[in-house]
Amino acid sequence: MTNPTPQVVAVMGRGVVPRDTPLLIADDLGFTRGDGCFDAARVTVVDGRARVDHLDRHLARFRRSASALELPAPDEDDWRALVDEALDAWDADGEAVLKLVLTRGPEHSDRGVSALLTITAAPDATAARAGVRAATLGRGYASDAFASAPWLLGGVKTLSYAVNVAARREAARRGADEVVFTSSDGFLLEGPTAGLLVAADDQLWTTPLEGTGVLASVTIEVIMDAARADGVATRFALFRPGDLPDTDGAWLVSAVRGVLPLRELDGVPLPHDPEITARLAAAAGF
Repeated sequence: MTNPTPQVVAVMGRGVVPRDTPLLIADDLGFTRGDGCFDAARVTVVDGRARVDHLDRHLARFRRSASALELPAPDEDDWRALVDEALDAWDADGEAVLKLVLTRGPEHSDRGVSALLTITAAPDATAARAGVRAATLGRGYASDAFASAPWLLGGVKTLSYAVNVAARREAARRGADEVVFTSSDGFLLEGPTAGLLVAADDQLWTTPLEGTGVLASVTIEVIMDAARADGVATRFALFRPGDLPDTDGAWLVSAVRGVLPLRELDGVPLPHDPEITARLAAAAGF
């Protein structure tokens, strides 16, 4: 029998619990309807102490997701205390994933929200950080469909991830490593679990958030802040797949997996400058 993946589980109001502890009842709305939100960040071990990359930004995004779902605002002090307790219990080497989870709770009782977190050892992303092949898949919405439809929950990191997982399976069937979603009017948007970053005209570009339904990427925000500090202009724009071969490169950017160069999109080779990739990765803390 293989050893289980290292993991720590912690529950709001209870602290760290054994990983096989039952935590949700059968009608929890996060389980039955995906009615909840989460956020995920990278955990690294520095000088023997586990730490979370960009925790402030992830907590802020977690709070925004909860607000959009009309869930009670996560108490930041309580979540920080729970994260610290979980980090103290984490004793594995290598990179890991911190996942914060908040659901609306049971449908047929007044127990209130369910709030918990996990820290789990991360899969090795070394190969992906050297470059990935991606396929475009249609998301089925126009690039401005979310502007007047807040009920579509654009830009909210909900628990409803079945579409994203199905897209990853379809990419594998097509012989690709990753997916870039496209709008019905032909624009590149984001990956199922990563934002899109493009270098062109000595500037950094990413997908606009307004109207597109794209999730704000914490790691792209960090990279763009660093770029502006170095005098590099940053912009928001929509690109079509055919635009990318004429740029200086494109990347899928993930809080956990890092900066992944897009080496190929739908079978078309894309430019790649390893020096740019190294600078972006360093700015993101990878």
